[in-house]
Amino acid sequence: MKPVRSLARAMLSGIFVVSGVRNFANPDRLVAAAQPVTERVTPLLERAHPRIPTDTETLVRANAVVQLGAGLMLATGKFTRPAALVLAGTLVPVTIAGHPFWTNDDPAMKANNQIHFLKNLGLFGGLLLAAADTEGKPGLRWRTGHRIGHSRRSVQRAVRTARREARIAVRSAATARRLPG
Repeated sequence: MKPVRSLARAMLSGIFVVSGVRNFANPDRLVAAAQPVTERVTPLLERAHPRIPTDTETLVRANAVVQLGAGLMLATGKFTRPAALVLAGTLVPVTIAGHPFWTNDDPAMKANNQIHFLKNLGLFGGLLLAAADTEGKPGLRWRTGHRIGHSRRSVQRAVRTARREARIAVRSAATARRLPG
């Protein structure tokens, strides 16, 4: 199954790697579309840290770098689950800014944006699956529950052993008192 996973991850990450490179090299073409989203995000960024750049072009480039880096991690199989989550996170503002079909009056433009919106929604679903994929190995939740169950059984065994040894000690003491000495 590993070759299928590797191929699927490479295919899923391709769009992010290519668009990350393109958008970093040429952010100007996206600035106008990204402006409404960045205007809403800017106050949050300024509250988080006052020195974070908040101009739209820089935010577009930052998103491009994140998509490129996380896309490469997903494609190469390094930190695939966190990379998929990061890509899913970057896809939300990109989709809202880039394909707002609900604002289009032109039917052709509305249909085009609707198709791209749904395409991104499908990518989002694929990224969520990639983020949840444990490659057939137990996930953290299962391992934690298993470890807790194992610890609980160990404690129960220790308690039973201690009780048994205490009973034996009591019998030995009682036997020792009965013996003439």
